[in-house]
Order: sequence, then structure tokens, then C-alpha cells
Amino acid sequence: MNKTKELLDKEVCNRNSEYELSYDRPDPLLVANRQDDEYAILLCALFAYGNARLIVKFLDSLDFSLLNKDEKEIDKALVGFYYRFQNSEDVKTIFKTFAKMKKNYSLQELFLQGYEKHNDVLEGLDCVIKTIHKEASYSSQGFTFLVSSPLKRDKQENIKHIGNAPYKRWNMFLRWMVRYDNLDLGLWKKIDKKDLILPLDTHTFKVSQKLGLLKRKTYDLKSAIEITEKLKTFDKNDPIKYDFALYRIGQEKIVLK
Repeated sequence: MNKTKELLDKEVCNRNSEYELSYDRPDPLLVANRQDDEYAILLCALFAYGNARLIVKFLDSLDFSLLNKDEKEIDKALVGFYYRFQNSEDVKTIFKTFAKMKKNYSLQELFLQGYEKHNDVLEGLDCVIKTIHKEASYSSQGFTFLVSSPLKRDKQENIKHIGNAPYKRWNMFLRWMVRYDNLDLGLWKKIDKKDLILPLDTHTFKVSQKLGLLKRKTYDLKSAIEITEKLKTFDKNDPIKYDFALYRIGQEKIVLK
């Protein structure tokens, strides 16, 4: 594990730069870091699935100032907007829902309602996700995929680690908002970065297996937590600083020996 730590520490150091984000090396954070509105940044995270270049292209086409407009203006401005699994109605609805929520909720304070009970980011995320569905009062496959379903629980009402997806886009949003360096935004000040969970995607999943950070073969929340626990042995106070490096190693198909 010492060699793995050395490799990752080097990658973290090399990639902790604003030059890591560009149209030649696209990442949704390229668009998110231009925003100062937590709802706009969350939109960047939720639409961050698929090809990175196409994600950035779509995010660049969005007018985030619509989050401060009324429903009629949003409906008019977003006619014909769609992205992969989200049709025009789904896109309009997420904008209208967030515009309504902005008037009543701070996303951070909403997250803290769940998080502060046991310093559990999953409880915080579940609180936010449930509130979005409640405020939207709308259902479609595309919308549910975009926002995610509330986390599954066992009979004791504890969030399951096996049986839940990794919630990659949500954990990525938390990384952006809680951590602060040359990449991450650090706009939320009340959450401890040591409590974050790795935003597990297909790249970080495969790279983590190759590096011996993960023994499980199932792509789920438990795997994300297992890798996070392993990364805590490298840096107990900031384990998710390794996420972007792991992602780029996989994306760029860097040969691991």
C-alpha cells in the first residue's frame, strides 16, 4: 500500500491545478466553478453523467439565472431542452423546483438536518433528495434518474450499504462543496471533509480494484464506502482528496504496474 499511496499522493499534487479543468480536458467542475449558487452547482452535478465533453456542452447551454425567474419564464426559455434520459419537461421541472426551493431552503441547512444527527453524509443527502421530490410533486423515469430515489433502508430504518447505488453524482457534489483546493469549491463550511464518501464511478471503481483499494466486485454504495475507508489510511482527515486523481487515472487510461 505504500507504493499506492506514493502514486496517489503524486497524482493529487500534480492535478491540484486550475489547468486540470479545460475544454481539452473536460469535467463538469469546469462549469460548476463559475457558479456561486449552490442550486446551480447541484444542477451541474446531477447532469454529470455520460461523456464528459457532452456533459460540459449541455451545461454550457443552460441559463442558470433562470433559477431566479418565475415558472412561465422557465417554461418559455427551456422549450426543446433535453439531455439523454431527461426530456424537456424533466429539465423544466428541475429548474422550476429549484427556483421554488431557493426561496425557502438553503441547501446546506437542509443537508445539515440529516447530517448533524450522526455526522452521516448519507442521511444529509437523503434529506435533500426527499425534499426535492416533495417540492417537485412530479414523477417520470428521467426525473427520478436525475434526482435519484431516496436511499433504501433496512427494517431498523438504517440506510443500507448493500442494495443502494453509489450515489456518485451526489457524493461528487459534496466533494465540490465541502473540500477546498485549486479544484474543489469549498462553499459549505459546516461539514467535515473526513465524513465524505468517494464518488464512485466506473473509472474509479476499476482503478481502485487494480490498486488493491477494493476487493469487492459489485458496483454499489458498500464498495464506495470500502474504498473510502482504505483511503482514510492514507489521509484520515481528507480521504476524498484522492478522488479526482483516481478518476483521471482511469479516464486517461494510465497504465498501472
